[in-house]
Amino acid sequence: MSLSLALTTALLAGCGALPGGGEERRTVTVWLMRGSASAEFTERFTADFEKQHGDIDLDIRVQEWTGVGGKVKAALKADDGPDVIEVGNTQVAEYVDEGGLYDITLESARDLGMKDWLPGLAEPGRYNGSQYGVPWYAANRVVIYNKDLFARAGIEQPPKTRAEWIADTERLDSGGDQGIYLAGQDWYTLAGFIWDEGGDLAKESRGVWEGSLHSPAALRGMEFYRRLQALGEGPRDADEEHPPQAGVFAGGDVAQIVAVPGAARAIEEKNPELKGKLGFFPVPGRTAGKPGAVFTGGSDLVVREKTGDRKGAVAVIEALAGRKWQTELARTMNYVPNKTTLASAVAGQPGVAAMAVGAARGRAAPASPKWAAVEADNPIKAYMTKVVSGGDPATEARKASHRITRALDDSAP
Repeated sequence: MSLSLALTTALLAGCGALPGGGEERRTVTVWLMRGSASAEFTERFTADFEKQHGDIDLDIRVQEWTGVGGKVKAALKADDGPDVIEVGNTQVAEYVDEGGLYDITLESARDLGMKDWLPGLAEPGRYNGSQYGVPWYAANRVVIYNKDLFARAGIEQPPKTRAEWIADTERLDSGGDQGIYLAGQDWYTLAGFIWDEGGDLAKESRGVWEGSLHSPAALRGMEFYRRLQALGEGPRDADEEHPPQAGVFAGGDVAQIVAVPGAARAIEEKNPELKGKLGFFPVPGRTAGKPGAVFTGGSDLVVREKTGDRKGAVAVIEALAGRKWQTELARTMNYVPNKTTLASAVAGQPGVAAMAVGAARGRAAPASPKWAAVEADNPIKAYMTKVVSGGDPATEARKASHRITRALDDSAP
């Protein structure tokens, strides 16, 4: 055998190109959170992915949301750990700040169609100009309404604008019925009204975060919330879970609540007589052509910087975030797909379709790695209670903004 033939044979054998060689198989480990995808979905995805990528075995491990933050941070610093991790969309900044996430900006622009991503998932996945989180799925609030009460009030079509919403709710708030049940501390809903007015919960300038509830735009959002909240009997000093608003709505004398569409299931379980009588519409915006902004919840997918198989990890994300499996996930789990261009996948599901309309204008919490400290002792809730109870909005907003600033900036006075 000549030297050149011997070298060629050795190279072919090394890359598995000779008959019977075969590429070396490797395993990509994925952490998904409990409840994000059904067992049947993950089984079908795994079988399809492994069929499409003959040299990769998938190891999908389900994690619990409770206590997952510390577990993820430890995994990011370890030499061995998962390759792909599902994280809450608002958690990305905190994990980037801790270190250990792969900058996936190039792949996002080149292969993952980032220009069509939902803003409420894409923006919190971005940090200091780089993309670390790839949107996976979204969920946000819509208005769930009692069709019988709307018909009794002579309202034939759901409102399209905020002005119509207020007018309709005033008509509904009569004869022992509540126009809307809106708790005094539902800060997620308030955030949407503030964003609609052009305001923010907090703003960043040159790396410094400051609370901004006292801005004129944010105060306009709070004023709309106050007017709407007064058209029902929601508690002024509690949030939407105390008591759970789905249970209150199930009583049959509440015309509307602002909630994720999945709350309809809980309502119908408590009051089977309401089956078939619930409707959904997007939170109205200031004009009919634009739905209201909403707080977007959901998950992003991230790659651990220390992964031993970056190519394999990106391939998994590309599949999970791609058209085929986004459509499957949305229809299986009643989520909003990660791209505005995929909204048609849920067109046949009224609640999810209403959610998808709002998701196109969704936002998330400020992308500060310390935002969790704000939510831990939430000054926004206390501020809202003061205002809906008759306190001066400007005074209370400045106090709340100051508390937000102190939580986000250790050096603040």
